[in-house]
Order: sequence, then C-alpha cells, then structure tokens
Amino acid sequence: MTHAHWLHDFEAEAERRRQREDPPWDRGAKLHPDVAKSVQRFQVGEAGDGANLIAKAAGDDTYLAAVRLFVAEEQNHARMLAGLLAAARVPTIGKHWSDTVFVKLRRALGLRLELMVLLIAEVVALRYYRALRDGTGDPLVTQVAARILADEERHVPFHCHRLGIAFRELGQPARAALFGAWRVLLLGVTITVAADHGAALGRLGVGRREFVADVLTAFDAALARLQ
Repeated sequence: MTHAHWLHDFEAEAERRRQREDPPWDRGAKLHPDVAKSVQRFQVGEAGDGANLIAKAAGDDTYLAAVRLFVAEEQNHARMLAGLLAAARVPTIGKHWSDTVFVKLRRALGLRLELMVLLIAEVVALRYYRALRDGTGDPLVTQVAARILADEERHVPFHCHRLGIAFRELGQPARAALFGAWRVLLLGVTITVAADHGAALGRLGVGRREFVADVLTAFDAALARLQ
C-alpha cells in the first residue's frame, strides 16, 4: 500500500458515506445506564478536531489529504454516537479526564509518537465497538457500533503503514526498546479502560480480563504489520 492507495480508500469511503442513509434515529434506543456512561466517554474521545495531527502530517500532500479524511471519519463517529445517545435520551458530556490525558500524551512530541498513541486508541476501540455491537441486542446500537467498527478496522492498517515508514530509520535494538515501551504503555491504557468501563463491559458480556487479553492480541497483530 502507498499513501495514494490509502487516499483512494478514504475517498471511496467518504463517497459511500454520502450515499448511505443515517441510522434510523427516530426508532429510539435502549442503553443501560452503565453502557450509556461508557458511550458518553467514547463520544468525547471521538470528537476532537484533529488539528494537531493534521499539522504534523504537513509536508506530504497525499498523506495529509488522507489524514484529513481519517479525521472526518472520526468526527462522524462522534456525530453518530451523539445521535445514539440522543435516541436513548442521554445527553453528551463536554469532557472526560481520560480523553484529556490521552490528548496531552499524543501532542507531546512528533508525528511518530502521536501515531503510536493513536494506534493504542484504535486497537482499544476495535474491542470496545465489537462488544457494543454484539452485547446490547438493541438494533440501533448494533447498527451504529457496526459502522464505527468497520472504520476502525481500516484505521489500524492505515496508521501501521505510516508507522512502518517512520520505523525504517531505527536499528533493531532501538526498535526493540521502543516496541517494549509501547507495549507497556498499551497495557497501562488498556487496564485503565477496562477498570473505567468495567461495569459497561460486564453488561455487554465482556469481562475485564477478556477485554485486556483481546486488546493485547489485536495490538500484537498490528505490530506484526511493522516487522
């Protein structure tokens, strides 16, 4: 894959999204209070403007265009989660401490670190939205989660492609050390998410340990793309 291939992929998805009808918000949705609180927090995390990532992607016009479309997909996720909450008569929230910490960490250094932290968020999202899709039995929740999950499944290889380019300049010892620290950070983030969203995950039929184990497996699969 090249940046041009990814740009074409995002453009094709944007066109499909324009032609596809929104989920039927007026049918309403049922969300257990624990799940509703969890969705509120994820909605905040999806709602960023992506300005910092876009600024760091400058210099390669094709990659920059793909990043802009990636950000648009994430913002669409925030819009759909807000629609889902509204259908369940649950308000959105303005901020959550976990998103604040994550954003500060992503913005700390350059593009490579931002993408490394972002990839952690993406593999966590893979497992979360799969649980949300499969765990409520509500048709609207299932549809919204499935749409978001399909996007996240494309986002992981997109970020892996760019990270693979960024890691080429590193020797094997440096890469091994960086990957080790990355895995430690992932583990800390995943345990925090499992604890913070544990009640919701339980309602969705996923235990905390299962959630952590599944995210680690997904992360290892992503790392395999970088070898």
